[in-house]
Amino acid sequence: MDLQEPVFTLDDVLWERLLELTGGEAALCFQCGTCTATCPWGLVRGETVSVREFIRRVQLGLEATEALWLCTTCAQCEAYCPRGVSIASIFRALREIAWERRETPEGLPSLLWSLYWNDNTWSQPPSQRAQWAKDLAIPVFDPQQHEILLYVGGAASFDNRVQKVAAALVKVLRAAEVAFGILGADEPPSGADVLDVGHRPFFEELAAKTAAVFRERGVKRLIALSPHSYDAFKNHYPFVSESFTPQHYVQYLAELLELVRLKPHLSLEATVAFHDPCYLARHNEELTAPRRVLAALPGVALVEMVHSGADTLCCGGGGGRMYLETAAGERFSDVRVEEAQAALAPTVGTPIMATACPYCIVCLEDSVKARKMALTVKDIAEIVALTI
Repeated sequence: MDLQEPVFTLDDVLWERLLELTGGEAALCFQCGTCTATCPWGLVRGETVSVREFIRRVQLGLEATEALWLCTTCAQCEAYCPRGVSIASIFRALREIAWERRETPEGLPSLLWSLYWNDNTWSQPPSQRAQWAKDLAIPVFDPQQHEILLYVGGAASFDNRVQKVAAALVKVLRAAEVAFGILGADEPPSGADVLDVGHRPFFEELAAKTAAVFRERGVKRLIALSPHSYDAFKNHYPFVSESFTPQHYVQYLAELLELVRLKPHLSLEATVAFHDPCYLARHNEELTAPRRVLAALPGVALVEMVHSGADTLCCGGGGGRMYLETAAGERFSDVRVEEAQAALAPTVGTPIMATACPYCIVCLEDSVKARKMALTVKDIAEIVALTI
């Protein structure tokens, strides 16, 4: 019997291009395997995604595997990498190469075309971007009158569930007598989703246009509803101005509480398990602000889940996964809501699973509904709004 060893064709061009895109970052991995052990896919599949093998393949110049589009860029692997390799950046760079070679999953090109034509990923006309606020009488941002620009983002503008979070945050800011405005139909996209699916050239084009809008409108302090937008503005944008300061809204609420401008007074009698969004806890190391806000609310007892803080478990919506199908039984959010239920039982008062990210809200609530659980999922903004 003629037994032949498999033949592998090495692609030196692939390796050289990856080194170029990552500034040599891809060469730092020395195959310890820590990344594979920590990847959350191991919790929902019989076999984990071997991040180590994936990186070794591309180091050798072999084609990427399906893991390229499974990665949620949650950065859990990065938190434990002994060499500090930016693994999410390697995945993004390989996705950029995939775009160059037209080897992307079905659905992602439509995502980019929607952003190109509509300035949002929801295939909605830009003129509808401020419809969520039509009855709230929120003024258009004016740097002479307003302390902050509230950057709403695409999810809160077009998703019915996340619109409630935006409305709650408006209520909270008004209770604290914050002078703020929005850009309404003129609000440009952050491009965070484009960055995560790896189309860096398009992201840079969007970021340049959005940064120009912020300069023209005199934006100095920006408060973002989504940690993904916040991360893009803070860590990936071109220079806006010396005074440009982006924050996630929980950071700003923590400041308002410290300054005694925000004064929650209604007691909730609730126990809250907080789910840290990856792009807040790991990508930006913000662990204290959301907990300071929750701890300041009357009648709220805060409990921690098995995975919390920098060790948070991804909801599964990052890295473009919001726009790709995840098979039933392979959703991180299913594991996460079970962890929340365990942490909240037995509990005193109303059990609430809290978070501070539009994608997390959508993914976690989907899992709660699918599993028919008696668990309430709320954004921190919604919880604070109940106390004022």
